[in-house]
Amino acid sequence: MPRPSLATAQRRHRTPDERSGLTQRRLEVVSAASPEPVLQDAPSGQRSAPDLLSHRPALRVDARAVKESLTFAFAGGAPGGAFDRHIESASLPASTWDPARFAQHVFLQELIVSCLHFTSEGRTHIPSPALLGRALSQPPSDRDTVELRREVFRELTGSVALRRDLARAYAALRRWVGQLETISISRREGSRRRLDILVAAKEAFDALADGFAGARSGLARLSAFGAAVRETEAYRRLADLLAYDEELATLEVRIRVGSDGHVRDLRALSIRENSENRFYQSPIGRVVTKLVMLWRGYRFSDDELLTRYVNSVFEGIEDDLVALVQLLGDLEFYLAGLALRERARAAGLSVCLPELAWPSGPELVRPSGPELVRPSGGRDEAPGRALKGLFNPLLLASSSSIVACDIATEHHDATVIVTGPNSGGKTRLLEALSLAQMLGQAGFFVPAAEARLSPCHGLFVSLIEQAQADHSEGRLGMELLRIRSLFEAMQVGDMVVLDELCSGTNPSEGEEIFQLVISLLAELRPQAFITTHFLELAARLERERPVDRLVFLQVELDAQQWPTYQFVDGVARTSLAHRTAARLGVTREELVALVERSKRAHRRRGIEPA
Repeated sequence: MPRPSLATAQRRHRTPDERSGLTQRRLEVVSAASPEPVLQDAPSGQRSAPDLLSHRPALRVDARAVKESLTFAFAGGAPGGAFDRHIESASLPASTWDPARFAQHVFLQELIVSCLHFTSEGRTHIPSPALLGRALSQPPSDRDTVELRREVFRELTGSVALRRDLARAYAALRRWVGQLETISISRREGSRRRLDILVAAKEAFDALADGFAGARSGLARLSAFGAAVRETEAYRRLADLLAYDEELATLEVRIRVGSDGHVRDLRALSIRENSENRFYQSPIGRVVTKLVMLWRGYRFSDDELLTRYVNSVFEGIEDDLVALVQLLGDLEFYLAGLALRERARAAGLSVCLPELAWPSGPELVRPSGPELVRPSGGRDEAPGRALKGLFNPLLLASSSSIVACDIATEHHDATVIVTGPNSGGKTRLLEALSLAQMLGQAGFFVPAAEARLSPCHGLFVSLIEQAQADHSEGRLGMELLRIRSLFEAMQVGDMVVLDELCSGTNPSEGEEIFQLVISLLAELRPQAFITTHFLELAARLERERPVDRLVFLQVELDAQQWPTYQFVDGVARTSLAHRTAARLGVTREELVALVERSKRAHRRRGIEPA
């Protein structure tokens, strides 16, 4: 089916209601379909898209759908956010990670909304939760793609000029999309609006071509793309049309003003028309053209002629405009990372690009197909996990002070059992470790001053789940179901994070299930972190070491037995439940006082209990 022309689009764009209905139905289809991670190379003879999220540049948006949206938006406007839908549905490089196994438990959406927003031209922008959420929760299997993203971040952090160019390019793209999403009312206003859209498009191309000087990372793709567009005949026609619109002629005048401030005389001294512009016609030529057209029976206004010129220029650059829609989402990935960096610095913390201890071979995925390169043979002897100054980035949105900690294990494929008092920071630690692994493997900053991580094939996170009305199982049943789901989904070498394993039943039975899980997990050589309040069991496991590479960490306590939110080797001797009870007002004295208050209230109402 042929794509609609601009003339067709203008006829069909009759009312805002019709536009809204058509767009809404199209968006419902887009949101219902799950994007396939298939990267399309640019058609022969067409410039490669300025792709910043893939090692191999590709057009990851649906070009046909974007062109259709561009056509209708240029003709008569589009609803706000129409192009964000195309950004959200863009495909991404292949990944072995399944966000359903962890994203909800690490509060990924909350992280994006509260910690990764940034400011552009005085306005706060929240990155596309759909695209950024997928880009972070589905780390690329291709090592080169991860390194491409890391190199871009390295260049940005080392150059104020490049960060400024990035912000300028994003602002230009946002202005262009904003013009597209402005709906015109009258025909004359529509012509002016379409010219404004072309002005904004040219500014976006120029921002790419003029910026990123000296870039050696993927950022060089932006300037190369902008420069290539500038060399095209379509861009030259665009520049000539806008120059013609800006300057038809230069008129020099002499004005004589009286003592009362009124103009007494106005005389034109000279008129210089912009005759070098390709769209220029001499006055005689304009008159002759109109007479010839009238003699042949054609009747049209100057505005209609301008509209035809404008439409032809737009159609000439439309393929390159599709790439700009994709680029908008790519830039948000890096602006979000820089925003996290600045937000951490404001809190006295640091982020970093971690050292990645990759498994054997250059990729996690074999070049010949989707089969994963799983750990084989002996145990992993690479340097272990190390995070210095690790913090939970979710806390950046709060006003409370954040205490960073250091975590280190001798080996990556170890099972780490964490014990300590309630409210000692164990759950926050699990969240921070999970986010650090996810962000680092996606080529993003991790919430730590220094970090060494080992890329894994998947992540499973399960924090304590609250009972819900539609759950048919009790707390023990829910606990057993999460254990079952873990072993159903887990592959060799995955990272596993479990909070308070087997806490939903009595200690003796819970400890038996806990030991079973630990022993079977070890056979899959995971990167595992598990918290527990089974302190006697943990102490016995520390003594007996029933499986290889068991590591035990406990919450550090100060001299007054208060948690420092640091973690040291060993097993805690107490959960300090009485401290938590006292902090929350659940002591015998305070509960007795509440009971007495209730009894006094009854007596005042004359309802003395029997």
